[in-house]
Amino acid sequence: MSPPRQPLPHRGRGAVSSPHARFEPLAREGFDDGWDIAEEAPPLATDVAMEAARSIISRNDSPDIGFDRSINPYRGCEHGCVYCFARPTHAYLGLSPGLDFETKLFAKPNAAELLTRELSAPGYVPQAIALGANTDPYQPIERRLRITREVLEVLSKSGHPVGIVTKGAMVTRDLDLLGPMGRAGTAKVAVSVTTLDPVLARRMEPRASAPRKRLEAIRALSEAGVPVLVLAAPLIPGINDHELEAILEAAHAAGAREAGYVVLRLPHELKEIVRDWLVEYYPGKAERVFAILREMRGGRDYDAAFGTRLTGTGPYATLTARRFETALRRLGMARRGGLRLRTDLFVPPVRGAPGQLSLF
Repeated sequence: MSPPRQPLPHRGRGAVSSPHARFEPLAREGFDDGWDIAEEAPPLATDVAMEAARSIISRNDSPDIGFDRSINPYRGCEHGCVYCFARPTHAYLGLSPGLDFETKLFAKPNAAELLTRELSAPGYVPQAIALGANTDPYQPIERRLRITREVLEVLSKSGHPVGIVTKGAMVTRDLDLLGPMGRAGTAKVAVSVTTLDPVLARRMEPRASAPRKRLEAIRALSEAGVPVLVLAAPLIPGINDHELEAILEAAHAAGAREAGYVVLRLPHELKEIVRDWLVEYYPGKAERVFAILREMRGGRDYDAAFGTRLTGTGPYATLTARRFETALRRLGMARRGGLRLRTDLFVPPVRGAPGQLSLF
């Protein structure tokens, strides 16, 4: 049986396939009956469902992550970054980590209310909250729903520290909040710049802000007094890894003073999604990319071991680390995590109606 003819990619979407969600009992597989003709796939609309979340601060104890709590206003991400490590989480919803992840989204409209409740709980001890650790808080639907904005308002009023990770230039919309917080030492922003090539960016992360816009956002944030770090993430061998130094130089020129990098991670269904994408756009490089990744992961497509899962091991990983450190020294930039946010300004928010005083 010959392999099925794949339709051309959906315009404006990152994944070119929708692999079976690993927890579902049924799977479908296409086959070529000789009649199918590859043609442009129809546009896919974005479907947003409102989720009545029961809590909003997620906790983690991962030793290689610089925070122990995070907030994700959305599940799924319309940016459509083909490499996104969060894609496999959609399988927990019975949805495909492929196209479903970027078209079937879930929003948490009660996020600010829940955050107020959790920050005002007796015994709460403030530590920096990562906003957007799993999916981007400034993806396109934020323009309409403004959930991230509402969360920031709660954090700003209570003096709670926050670190934001985003590819969305929309972050500059909230400079009225982030500027004072940044100058007070309670906010910092990490802007992910994966490539400076607009053609590659459009293929790899179709609905994220263009590279030029992200650099402009770094400049605007920095000029407003917000500490900014740049993330060259992920580095994909043979696709964008050669841009590491150029990304750091451009971000430094725009005002970023910290930097980090992550090598492509391929947990669960992401292996298939990235492979399909490579075969579609860079068929001559697909096997080479996976060969280098396996060399960095002890012969496997992915190794989730703490400490090495972000950077890998072996000769390629060592060379990448040396390139990164050399560039940092030349530019005078600090490694990610060099700036600690203040926690001493935190004042628990008052629950209840606006203007209502607390009984205690």
